[in-house]
This record gives sequence, C-alpha cells and structure tokens, in this order.
Amino acid sequence: MADVATSAEDAQALAARHGLRALSERPPLGRYLRDLWERRSFLWTLASAESRAENETNRLGQLWAVLNPALLIGSYYLIFGLLLRTRGGVENFVAFLSIGVVMFTFTSAAVTRGARAILGRMSMVRTLHFPRAILPMSVTLTELLASIPGFALLLVLMIATGESPQLKWLLFPVAVALQGVTLLGFTFITARLVNASPDLANLVPVIVRLLRYISGVFFPIAHYVQGAPVIIQEVLTKQPFALMLTTGRQALLEGTPLALTDWLVMTAWALGVGGLGLIIFWRAEARYGLG
Repeated sequence: MADVATSAEDAQALAARHGLRALSERPPLGRYLRDLWERRSFLWTLASAESRAENETNRLGQLWAVLNPALLIGSYYLIFGLLLRTRGGVENFVAFLSIGVVMFTFTSAAVTRGARAILGRMSMVRTLHFPRAILPMSVTLTELLASIPGFALLLVLMIATGESPQLKWLLFPVAVALQGVTLLGFTFITARLVNASPDLANLVPVIVRLLRYISGVFFPIAHYVQGAPVIIQEVLTKQPFALMLTTGRQALLEGTPLALTDWLVMTAWALGVGGLGLIIFWRAEARYGLG
C-alpha cells in the first residue's frame, strides 16, 4: 500500500512539473489567465471560422453581413422615424438610429449566443482539455468579427447623411472595444448561470428585447426621461447597455459632443463587469461538462 501511495504521489509530482492537472481541478486564477493567453491562437481560429460560417449557407454569402443591418435600419426608420416619430429632437435621426441598430445587434447576438456558450458545445467541453473561458470569449469575438461589415456600413451612412469625418471618429473603435469587454463579462456570467440551470436560456431573449427598448436604440433616452426623478434618469442613461450606444454616437455624430463622464463610467463598466464576469466563470471551471 505504501508503494502504491508513493507511486501516486510521484505521478502527481511528475504531472505538476509538466503543467498537467486533473480535469476536475480548478487552477489558480493566475495560471488560468496564462493558459488563456497561451491558447490565443486557438481562440482566434475558432472565432474567425465561426464568423465566416455564419452566412456561408446563404446564396449571397457574406454580403448578408451588410444587408441585414441595412434592412433593419430601413425598417426601423420607417416605424420609429416616420410613423411613431421618436426623434426626440435629434437632427440626424438616420445616423442616430443606424448607430443604435448596428451596435445593439452586436449586443443582442453576443448576449444571446454567449448564454449557451458552454451548453451548446458540451461535446467539446467533455472531450477536450482547455480553459472553458475560451468558449464565451470565442462567441463574443465571433460576433465582433461578424459586426465589422456593419460598422463599416455605419461610416458610409455617416457621410451619406451629412456627417463630416472628424478626429473624434477615432474614438469609435474605443467605444466598440469597451462594449466588447462589457459584453464578454455578461457572457461569462450568463454562460455559467445557463450551464447550472439550462431553463434560464429561455429568459435571455426576453431580457434582450427589454434592453432594446430601455437602451435608446430607437430614441434618445435623455430626452424622454427629462421629467422623471433624477435617480431614474441616472439609472437609465448610465446603465451599460445605454452607454454603449451613447459613446458610439458621441464618437460619430457631429451634433453630439463628447462627455468625459460617460466615457469614464463606460470604462468602469467594462473593467468591472469584465473582471467580475471572468472571476465568476472561473470559480465554476471544474463543474463545466459534468452531469
């Protein structure tokens, strides 16, 4: 029995020297982050392949990456711009609406697909050994790559609707990066929750639909909450899903000045939600794929 115990201890020591660990073991956070960095090529390959595959089955292929947001912008402008008239004092409503539609499409896809990042790839989780955070990260990166044609369309629409290129346009990629990090944090959290209770996945589309209307996709929130208590105004205008659109609009719209407070709050959301989401997800690392 002593020999067996010694052999087991030797085997564990040998595995530790070569960086191996048991599948049911959660690594320390520092090692976990190093593992993620070492697998960055795997992350990129997985995300880029899935991004290309999204429209490959369609006859028009990747052209739909531009047609989809263009059709959405046109239909929403007909409803909210012409029929309901929710301009709220916005001068260039087409550009305002276009930014909201394209950026929120990224939000919707990342949150909806990210919630099932683990549950939808269970065969991969059970057969391959890698940091499970790769999966929510790949979903967010996939949707970011899929949104690039839409972002390019935005720049064309800005010029077409009378916006002049300005130096502050360089802040738009920063706004998208802050949006992506924040969405990744929420994806980490929802992926863990849905893995623990799959029924929660049915609530995510409902929540996304609600966010679509309280984040200012179709109208300026600040204009319509002017008569509300200050606390309500602050909550609705400073919540992350609204600020994602606000910072994007401040970067691209000439009539919307930059507000340093909004960018600082959005940065705090990105760092806070992104970091907290990763920790929440990492704490359940050993439980993914079980059951």
